[in-house]
Amino acid sequence: MDSTTRNTDADLRAELEQALKDPVIRVAIVDDQALVRSGFAMLINSQPDLEVVCEAADGQDAVSALAVTAADVVMMDVRMPGMDGIEATRRILAAPTPSEHGRPGPTPRVVVLTTFDLDEYALAAIQAGASGFLLKDAPPEELLEAIRTVHRGDAVIAPSTTRRLLDHVAPLLRRHSPTQDAHAAAVARLTSREREVFELIARGLSNPEIATRLYLSEATVKTHVSHILAKLQARDRVQAVVMAYETGVVHP
Repeated sequence: MDSTTRNTDADLRAELEQALKDPVIRVAIVDDQALVRSGFAMLINSQPDLEVVCEAADGQDAVSALAVTAADVVMMDVRMPGMDGIEATRRILAAPTPSEHGRPGPTPRVVVLTTFDLDEYALAAIQAGASGFLLKDAPPEELLEAIRTVHRGDAVIAPSTTRRLLDHVAPLLRRHSPTQDAHAAAVARLTSREREVFELIARGLSNPEIATRLYLSEATVKTHVSHILAKLQARDRVQAVVMAYETGVVHP
């Protein structure tokens, strides 16, 4: 056996070992248009690390399907007849997840699909627990990266469009409510350093950018982010950003 063959075998073994370490991301697609579902499914299934595990034509079908099928990420159309994406998101995130190996599986993360970047339905879905939103006409590579990004749970989806949406509806977010009071109390419990990191998260900076700005290591920033999300009881960074707008930490 020559060295080329040995190297090829070693490469194949390395790829197999890596595949076993990195389980495939399970994706659910919810959209009332069959053509959209099939197009997304073909794109997603073309990737070695992604797999479509279920499809649904409306919110009620999605809730029923995800009660028995475990998914890591849900691509959710926000405007559908019957149960829309907002209510479906709320119910899916509140429901028990299907069991895996005798224990409840992970709660899926939801990415809302919309046609308009200033869609208040998208904001309502984010407030219901979605991890961000994506325009339906986004480039294929952006959609695929959105799935991977939201699965990691460490970044805001489409920061520019999310920022435009939040700037657009900021007056609505700052209306007084019991929820806003609770969020303000949670923000007040942050340490001064956590408050600094929180403000930079809300302005769309990534962990490496925050580390550079505050002269910290990325590991330290990651720890601060984890503590901030726990104190705010925020599911992820998108939820934290919404809270920053609600409480006046950032302004349009």
